[in-house]
Amino acid sequence: MQFSGKSFFAFVAFALIAFILYTSSCKREPVYIGSLDPYVPDPVDTTPPPVVHPCSPDSVYFTQDILPILTSNCAMSGCHNVQSHEDGVILNNYTNTRNTGKINLSSPSNSKLYRVLNMTGGDRMPPSPMAALPTAQRALILKWIQQGALNLTCDADCDTTNVTFSGSVMPLISLKCQGCHSGSNPGGGVSLTNYTQVKASVTSGTLIGSITHAPGFKPMPEPVGSYPLPDCDIRKVQIWISAGALNN
Repeated sequence: MQFSGKSFFAFVAFALIAFILYTSSCKREPVYIGSLDPYVPDPVDTTPPPVVHPCSPDSVYFTQDILPILTSNCAMSGCHNVQSHEDGVILNNYTNTRNTGKINLSSPSNSKLYRVLNMTGGDRMPPSPMAALPTAQRALILKWIQQGALNLTCDADCDTTNVTFSGSVMPLISLKCQGCHSGSNPGGGVSLTNYTQVKASVTSGTLIGSITHAPGFKPMPEPVGSYPLPDCDIRKVQIWISAGALNN
């Protein structure tokens, strides 16, 4: 049997296309049966990060010490976030806090940021029904202003050798979460003022899902764009949960 020129080229083209389709079929993506879990937590890494710039116990660090207080108690919807900017005050980061908080370096106790924390009645911040800031947190803000209201940062030592609820988890929740998640109208209807409430958020998956910004969960801390919890804090919560989320 003889091939014409056109028939020969048509045959070669057909053979080449068949070869390409065959070889590409060997490189298909794997097929998954069923649905994938939308959130698979990372394995708990207990290795502490390197301490490059150690923290001094005599210094107040804005990102580590002051910003969590402001984020949890002030920089929220209706108060001092970017959108609401009540009275022109925005407390969501260092620059806005310094520019709008009316910091008085020559007379720190007369700084508006500090004075409103110690007022009574309707002028007190955070406003009722939120609780007043604890004395220790107010003193820390005053100390920060007395030291020049600087934007100091450091690498805190991450000690995960003995993580407990009372010594590790509840203190960070009190500092960084309770401003929103306490009182008569807690954020999202979630209150985190005691072990029972925190354990319920662990059981539902919302605590670890929110602080790790996992898909399907509302990222915390609020507002959106705030600094996430430090890796060390997240690691402590993960370790505590992995150990059974005990009331220890």
